[in-house]
Amino acid sequence: MKTRILLLLATAGVFFLSCDKNDASSNGKAKLQVALTDDPGNYDEVNIDVRDVRINYSNDTANGWTSLAGVRTGVYDILRLANGRDTILTDAQINSGKIQQIRLILGPNNNVKLNGQTYPLQTPSAQQSGLKIKLNQDVTEGLTYKLLLDFDASRSIVQTGNNNSNNQKYILKPVIRATMEAIGGSVRGFVLPTSFATAVYALNGTDTVAGTYTVNGGYMLKGLTTGSYTLAFVPSDNSYQKQTRTGVNVTTNNVTTIDTVRLVR
Repeated sequence: MKTRILLLLATAGVFFLSCDKNDASSNGKAKLQVALTDDPGNYDEVNIDVRDVRINYSNDTANGWTSLAGVRTGVYDILRLANGRDTILTDAQINSGKIQQIRLILGPNNNVKLNGQTYPLQTPSAQQSGLKIKLNQDVTEGLTYKLLLDFDASRSIVQTGNNNSNNQKYILKPVIRATMEAIGGSVRGFVLPTSFATAVYALNGTDTVAGTYTVNGGYMLKGLTTGSYTLAFVPSDNSYQKQTRTGVNVTTNNVTTIDTVRLVR
């Protein structure tokens, strides 16, 4: 069965040519997924206009902010993200170190729907520059982290005016709880020779769970769940033989380093 899988991987060798080169080695980077979820609230809809997500490695609340790449901007009905559901806002490469703060930037298109009627959510001037949340979380090179922003809808919306009045208004004062944890572990190593790319796959039993390719001989497979894996090495130069490494153990929040693999003809 394993031979059959490796043969299939070899015939699909074009796969690794389309991979992102950032997957090959960590280069001092980690990966951060930012997800949005919600605690239920007594509304039909609560629509939040997400414009940006920024992180800060310092305690300077005025400066040092960096926008995360690839933020999926737009209006989100956070009530659809209750009961364990979430949505990924971004999946970005970041520097290792300690993230001190995160800032969620909201646009003006926020509203709440109640009993079929839609009301704009006014945002106090203090929140217009973005909601700042303290994290104080260490980030290790080569690992993948998930930051969950838990938006408490019932506590984040303040009603003003009388229920029977045309002056009824709703103010958005976001209450968000942030939790961050590592997602699985990573495997890194080196393959010789370095004159061509080698596809590297992590197999769990007969299933291929992750794949990347070498850049200048180096590779890294990220976000693997705890367990034992077989690594398959498929060189792009067909004059070299494929190899496997069995019994590669991965644990959460750790990077497993594999001895150098030397391909032979």
